Amino acid sequence: MVEKKSPASGWPIVKGDFHAGDPQSCVAVVTMGSHLDEQGICDAGAAIAGSCKTENLGLEKVIANVISNPNIRFVLCCGTEVKGHLAGQSFIALHANGVSGGKIVGAQGAIPFIENLPDEAIKRFQEQVEIVNIMETEDLATIKAKIEELTARDPGALPAEPMIVEVKEAGAAAEVAVAGVNPQFLEIEERLDAIEEKIEFVDSEVAQRVGRKVGRDIGILYGLVAGLIVFMMLLVLLPKLVEYL
Repeated sequence: MVEKKSPASGWPIVKGDFHAGDPQSCVAVVTMGSHLDEQGICDAGAAIAGSCKTENLGLEKVIANVISNPNIRFVLCCGTEVKGHLAGQSFIALHANGVSGGKIVGAQGAIPFIENLPDEAIKRFQEQVEIVNIMETEDLATIKAKIEELTARDPGALPAEPMIVEVKEAGAAAEVAVAGVNPQFLEIEERLDAIEEKIEFVDSEVAQRVGRKVGRDIGILYGLVAGLIVFMMLLVLLPKLVEYL
């Protein structure tokens, strides 16, 4: 039987878009930009499951909840990537490379700046957990099977007390997260959002045009078939009509 420890009082200590499960579980599941059956994932054995859409405040909340529970030894990254923010890639880069000058080393997101986590919190995160990457997977059966696999590998709680860090909430945190950030990063993020909206509009317009064309083509096809049937009937009936006359 592996050793377990009590997480920080009131765990999860940071509120967010997630469901909490068994605090003694060794697996935390991050679904990135996807909204899956998080309660079902927790019922399958996860300590906590939820999305993470931003490469700064979102990551900080996940890490704060992980390091305040020494029982969590694996972070399972799944779900779809968030366009522009690339929270999944940034999360994995942070674990692998850490932070330098407030920026996640190797992160490709628009504003991957960490403001609320001291160096010791990041080092604790790197030491405490193993990242398991099945990004772009939304299939619940696959996710649950991976949770079962990781649970079987449970090494027990990290031999350290829960580490508590404060992560400021939405309004103030947003200001802190962008403080000192090059305005070009913010402009890039705005442009990415605008491009994404245009792509979605174009996709919708193309779908409508294709639908109209397909409908028109089907109508023409039905007309041709009906005309052919009438023509065949005339070929059959014409000799009888001539004989009758």
